[in-house]
Amino acid sequence: MNILDNLLYTEDHEWLKADGEKIYIGITDFAQGELGDIIFVEIPDLDDSISKGGSIATIEAVKTVADVYSPLSGKIIEINDKVQDEPEIINTDPYGDGWIACISADDPIESINTLTPKEYLEFIGK
Repeated sequence: MNILDNLLYTEDHEWLKADGEKIYIGITDFAQGELGDIIFVEIPDLDDSISKGGSIATIEAVKTVADVYSPLSGKIIEINDKVQDEPEIINTDPYGDGWIACISADDPIESINTLTPKEYLEFIGK
C-alpha cells in the first residue's frame, strides 16, 4: 500500500493536494484496494457547487458502490474525464492519473480536519 508524504488525508479515505487556490481530491490507495476492481465512476460537472461533506463522485466497483466526499465547500473547477473513460486507472494510479476532481474551496484547507500521512497510516491500522 502506498501513502504519499506530500498529501493530506481524510477519515473518509480521500487524499487532498493543495495547489495554490486549487484542491485536488482523489481516493487513497487503501480505499481503492478495499473497493476492488473499479468499473465505473460518476463525476460532477464543471462549475457544480459542492457542500462540505457532500458527495462529489460515485465509484462503482465489482464488490460495492461508494461515494467520494468533499471535505470543503466550494466549486468544481476541474474534472478528470480520464476516470470516466478508464475507471480502472484509480486502481493502478490513485495518486496520479486517478485523481477525481479539483475544487476552488470557500475556506482554506487548514480550516478542515485532515490527517498527515503518519496519522492516516495509524488510522487504517498500518
